[in-house]
Amino acid sequence: MPVSQGPAAGPVSPPRRPLQRLVPYYHPYRLQVAVGLLAVVLAAALASVIPSLLKRGIDSMRSGADVKTLLTIGGVMLLTASASGVLRFVMRQFLNGVSRRIETDLRHDLFARLVELDPSWYVRWRTGDLMARLTNDLSAVRMAAGPAIMYLVNTVAGGLFAMIMMLRISPMLTGFALLPMVGLPLLMLRLGRLVHARFEAVQSQFSQLSTRAQENLTGVRVVRAYQQEASESARFDTLGDAYLDANMRLAKLNGIMNPGFALLAGLGGAITIGVGGQLLIHNRISVGGYVAFGIYLAMLTWPMIALGWTTNLFQRASASMARVIVLLDATPVSVHDDGHAILPVAAGGRALEFRHVSFRYPAAHLTSEDGAAQLAQYENSVSEPRWVLRDVSFSIRAGGTLAIVGATGSGKSALIDLIPRFFDPQEGEILLDGVPISTLPLSVLRAELGHVPQESLLFSETIGANIGYGLDDTRAAIGITAEHHAGEWETPPEVIEATGIAQLSDTVARLPAGYATRLGERGINLSGGQKQRSAIARALARHPRIVLLDDALSAVDTHTEAAILAGLRDALHGRTAVIASHRISTVRDADHIIVLEDGRIIEQGQHDDLVLRGGRYARLLQRQQLLEAIESGDASESMSPT
Repeated sequence: MPVSQGPAAGPVSPPRRPLQRLVPYYHPYRLQVAVGLLAVVLAAALASVIPSLLKRGIDSMRSGADVKTLLTIGGVMLLTASASGVLRFVMRQFLNGVSRRIETDLRHDLFARLVELDPSWYVRWRTGDLMARLTNDLSAVRMAAGPAIMYLVNTVAGGLFAMIMMLRISPMLTGFALLPMVGLPLLMLRLGRLVHARFEAVQSQFSQLSTRAQENLTGVRVVRAYQQEASESARFDTLGDAYLDANMRLAKLNGIMNPGFALLAGLGGAITIGVGGQLLIHNRISVGGYVAFGIYLAMLTWPMIALGWTTNLFQRASASMARVIVLLDATPVSVHDDGHAILPVAAGGRALEFRHVSFRYPAAHLTSEDGAAQLAQYENSVSEPRWVLRDVSFSIRAGGTLAIVGATGSGKSALIDLIPRFFDPQEGEILLDGVPISTLPLSVLRAELGHVPQESLLFSETIGANIGYGLDDTRAAIGITAEHHAGEWETPPEVIEATGIAQLSDTVARLPAGYATRLGERGINLSGGQKQRSAIARALARHPRIVLLDDALSAVDTHTEAAILAGLRDALHGRTAVIASHRISTVRDADHIIVLEDGRIIEQGQHDDLVLRGGRYARLLQRQQLLEAIESGDASESMSPT
């Protein structure tokens, strides 16, 4: 199914009829739906014949019919019941199966939408909330997409067939028996709205509960380090109690709805006994007709109870589908993939240029619970927004190395994040080989890049799959499990080469299954330095034309850093490199160095020139040399910036 398009960029008003959005998802399965619904109607029709046959049998016995006639009636009843049972199996097989497929299609569309959205969109959402919509809400939608429709059609068809048969037996008795049904629409309308509202509250509480659990499980080391287990347990208990309270309020409503429908049906049964008994006494209906009428009324009672249940399912699904549509209709907040330009053919790296670039992060820190009005109010209240980068201009030749130096918060990471268009600048433009990157398709732009972020995220796959993540044969790499021996999978040469450059070969060799060793969540069974080196290897394995290293060596020791840098010099030969670091030793050999402070370039040039100027760069170098001397126990080492 194609991913739904929509104008929403963040929190939006819920749609008026959310379940209508399910209609296109039925299109690929329209034949199965038609067969399933036909089976429902035929099963209800056959079931309505059985009491009529019973009526004929009872009346035949009273009139002295022979055994052959009774056996024939019994045989027809048996065949009818069997056929009805087969049809009920068919209807469940088809309609419940379709609902599962629709749920899968929706989940695929949701995930496809989520991976397209930019970081500016994600800062407004909590992970637990997104997970709740991908799981609990989709389950509620599935129940409406299949079972609820099946039971609704069965209720209507079975009720109509039963009513027709009841009218054939006695129109007057039917009128009296159905008299309590007058209150049915009022009960459905009133309670249905309350179910919708209370189920929305339940799902909202579940989102908060999921978020709290996800944050605590991810940050379990921090929780333990600060001895906050009891405090976090108390917070989780509070959310759990709120979730329980919301569910109890919904359960109380269900406790009113289903007995309410049953009460109306019970009143019809009481009327049937009283009025029907009088008709039987006065010979206005036969004994068989009286028995059959009671069975038909019972057949009508279950649909009434099922009607309350299906109403409940539809209301729950409507509330959940409204939450799902918000994600289906989401669009990137600041980065839009609408470029059509092409890059010129290049043998090596790409020339990179920033022209008067200014950037500040979009108004964020508003979660999915916040409305558009709050977002606008927040943005308007920021009279003097903080610019992360201000009027940044520089250029680096194709195959050159640009180094970015500056204190924490100076804008180094923001500058690097602009190159793959994780964000777009508010002012100025960025060019690759003279082509503005905003005019390039994101797939074309990012295919040129190998990116190593500050936080080295690894997936819960094999280390070979993680390093080969950007290669064409990634799927083969992901298929490796810890139970397989590394030799059963031919490791791509790009992965082996990149592993060596990142000084990770010895680490991989010591792992239980080599490249086939499965990593824990977020690479938890590797050290910080090993994760950084894995991320570097992943970036280099693609042989990108531009390599972005955002403080990628911060977690490795000086000796390992020197070895990695030596390998990088050869690996980056002919490629353009942008390296952000707080270590001067990492960047001193760069072709061009820029020094950022409060988002502005205050110095730029080559290492020797910047040292001779005695400015910010020279002071950073002097400070690092002093720290290294203190750590080595020889404070008399050179204190001059050379």
